[in-house]
Amino acid sequence: MRRPVPPFTLESAIEKVRLAEDGWNSRDPEKVSMAYSTDSLWRNRRMFIYGRCEIVRFLEWKWRQEREYRLVKELFAFQDNRIAVRYAYEYHNDESNWFRAYGNENWEFDEDGLMVRRHASINDLPIREEERLLYWPLGRRPDTYPGLSTLGL
Repeated sequence: MRRPVPPFTLESAIEKVRLAEDGWNSRDPEKVSMAYSTDSLWRNRRMFIYGRCEIVRFLEWKWRQEREYRLVKELFAFQDNRIAVRYAYEYHNDESNWFRAYGNENWEFDEDGLMVRRHASINDLPIREEERLLYWPLGRRPDTYPGLSTLGL
């Protein structure tokens, strides 16, 4: 069981979103994959990814390309076993070009709290390094660090 489990309340949906953010900020593909069912289906931009093994391979590739990755997620809506989030993350590529990616995700969970579907729409915006807003030591975003709404994102 992967707590919290559906049906979600406002508090448990917010907790689920923060746990997902924390997992992704760990940049640990194996750890992140454990939040998904073994047969999870993703649509990530133009890619379709099936199951934990492909999730791990995708995340390994992603975090090799997206350096200094820092992510903030925010609950948008929830009902029963579904959660919608919006998020932003910043990273740079091998050429030290910085980007801010904006996105929305729709999540569906099984009764054990594992995500069975993840549909992500993401847009990358080139930014100058001095335009970055997501500064904290790599890893979990500190509780005192502002969220998306406070940052104006």
